Amino acid sequence: MIEIINTGWLSLIVDNGRYGFADIGVPTSAPLDRYAFHAVNYLSGNPIDAPAIEVVGTEFAFRTDVDITCVITGAKVSASNDGVPVKPWTPFKAKKGSIVEIEKVVEGFRYYVGFSGVMAFEKVIGSYSTNIECRFGGLNGRPLMRGDIIEFCDVKTGEWRTLQDEYIPSMNPPHRLRIINGPEMGHFTRDSIKRFFEWQETPPFLVSARTNRTGIRLDGRPLVFRAGAEKSIISEGILPGTIQIPGDGVPIIMLHERTIGGYARIAMVAKADLDLLAHLKPKDAVFFKSVTVDEAELLWKRKQENIAFMYHD
Repeated sequence: MIEIINTGWLSLIVDNGRYGFADIGVPTSAPLDRYAFHAVNYLSGNPIDAPAIEVVGTEFAFRTDVDITCVITGAKVSASNDGVPVKPWTPFKAKKGSIVEIEKVVEGFRYYVGFSGVMAFEKVIGSYSTNIECRFGGLNGRPLMRGDIIEFCDVKTGEWRTLQDEYIPSMNPPHRLRIINGPEMGHFTRDSIKRFFEWQETPPFLVSARTNRTGIRLDGRPLVFRAGAEKSIISEGILPGTIQIPGDGVPIIMLHERTIGGYARIAMVAKADLDLLAHLKPKDAVFFKSVTVDEAELLWKRKQENIAFMYHD
């Protein structure tokens, strides 16, 4: 087992997410960086959909009561095992009684902690993921707390896997997100749309401090609705990566905790760039680049081909 000593700012149990229930308002609650989540399981030798811990913030720490292999992926961090530095994206052994601590986030925002054993949780609606608003999944439907004990179904020993540096993504700002046009792009003036895609030295948007797992709010010059255009729409289903523009004209990039929305959808983040959304932190610069649907599909296909090795033993 492990004992949580410090939770960072927010730490949750996540797995691949719950799918097929959006029609009744149940979101996926999936990991925001799916690639890093899959990598933490790949490197620790677990099934690709085994639960892991998603963390925001420094000083996350735990004590292990068993010899176990640990992995930290996602944001690049400065971490230690009993005071000895360990590398992110590289498995390391922690002996019984060891304390593992993340001291600093060097690049990115969210990171994932996994172990050479499957954490013992019960699935709720087909998933281990924590849904904070509905208070189910994970550990009693809540974020982890100091003193929490996490048991394992089994703990494996032996050789671990590695990843070459080329498979570790960059998460440094400015962030350049590729997007496809949304159904309500025509609701905005030509000047606003031009500014939305501005690629000059001064970024058009910065990530707001009002950002969480539900959505990423951006700060910047508001977009202007065309005369007569509706500032809200009949609520419809939305997917992660949908960029909505509320009445104040400032974009919100939706994440994994909503199933419907009633704001104009100016664009969608290409699926190949969705993992990067996990690492947009307050004050980071954000740029948008328009791509066609065909281009977005090709980008996703290439990404899947590049990481296919993780899904096959």
